[in-house]
Amino acid sequence: MISLSRLHPLAQQLNAVLREQHSPLFSLLSKRGKAIYFPFDGILGQTAEAKGKKYDATIGIALEDDGTPMRLRAIDACVDLPPGEVFSYAPSFGKKELREKWRQMILEKNPSLSAEISLPVVAGGITHAMSVVASALLDAGDELLLPDLYWGNYDLIFSHMYGATLRTFRTFNDGGFDTGALRSALRRGKGKKVLLLNFPNNPSGYTPTVEEAQCIVSIIRERADAGDTIAVLLDDAYFGLVYREGVFRESLFSLLADLHERVLAVKIDGASKEEYVWGLRIGFVTFAAKGMTSAVREAFEAKLAGTVRATVSSASHLSQSLLLAAYAAESYEREKQEKYAILKDRFEEVQRVLSDPKYASVFTPLPFNSGYFLCVELREGLNAEAIRRKLLSTFDTGVIALGNTFRIAYSSLPVSAIRPLFEHLFLACSPSRTGQ
Repeated sequence: MISLSRLHPLAQQLNAVLREQHSPLFSLLSKRGKAIYFPFDGILGQTAEAKGKKYDATIGIALEDDGTPMRLRAIDACVDLPPGEVFSYAPSFGKKELREKWRQMILEKNPSLSAEISLPVVAGGITHAMSVVASALLDAGDELLLPDLYWGNYDLIFSHMYGATLRTFRTFNDGGFDTGALRSALRRGKGKKVLLLNFPNNPSGYTPTVEEAQCIVSIIRERADAGDTIAVLLDDAYFGLVYREGVFRESLFSLLADLHERVLAVKIDGASKEEYVWGLRIGFVTFAAKGMTSAVREAFEAKLAGTVRATVSSASHLSQSLLLAAYAAESYEREKQEKYAILKDRFEEVQRVLSDPKYASVFTPLPFNSGYFLCVELREGLNAEAIRRKLLSTFDTGVIALGNTFRIAYSSLPVSAIRPLFEHLFLACSPSRTGQ
């Protein structure tokens, strides 16, 4: 057992706030989560106190004689932003303007969200954001509940890095999300539970319907009422890319943020997919729970930022500044709609192509309505790996094999390439049954 009395005084101060003002959140913390703190009184604190002084020798960067960050012209010439917005360190919490803007955008995109939520903490991409959350909440041996169709990197993040046990439940039943399997998974055992939900889902490309979303929330409330303390991690990487009516268009965060004192909702999202900037590596962690005070939010934000500080120091200043510049551009909303329309056209072309009944002889599409992907499940007797290799060698076509299922990223294909891809898949499957 970790000895709380041996922790750093700053960690003890943060823990006291959480324990006294929101004990369910404190009970969810891992050993690392209890031990971590943000060094407000260290180098960063002393640097902040010296800001604006004539002779400031605190911060560990080099400056030109004019006081701007020292830089190479070969790099400076590539970026049309002030040097101070590019070359200096960003705060470990993230740039305040970007954090406030992202929170504002969360509220705008989720109109039913009325609860008080944290100020997002900026991480070095969504993968790093998940790692930050895992560090705060998961000890080795803890269980992480999640659907059995999940992004493969979860294994590295949660299992290999933090020692959690991934326990899955069935994703689909009868053409939709299997809420019964979720209910059964959450009913096993009692106490602390950590649930991870990813919508739109990677790899399936599925988002729950409005009715399914309400059912998911009802199941979580039921377990909290029964005495469980539940952290619900929401991987919202593909948020906003919903293409069909009747699908829940907001994040589940909007329904969970003020659900119950024993339900911590953690929204993990980022610019990668929402803004089409995969290489900028900017992610966010935003959280809420019923009964949270501003002091509790600030304390948990400090713990998350402490983990950012301990792992990457801070997220890219250039990337954060580029996002802020984009949000200030008059064309931003129009450009977002243009890109969404392109992806929706591709989704609709996939639907048109798959309406041909011939494909049913070799594969069945799993439910999909959003995001970048769909999955097709091969008929019994077909070997996915053999077919994948044949697609590469004979049809100049690449897909991802996941067991006996193919993940197809139609997001990366022009509309004109979608029908040929499925035709290639059909042809590759037709003569490739095991034993032939």
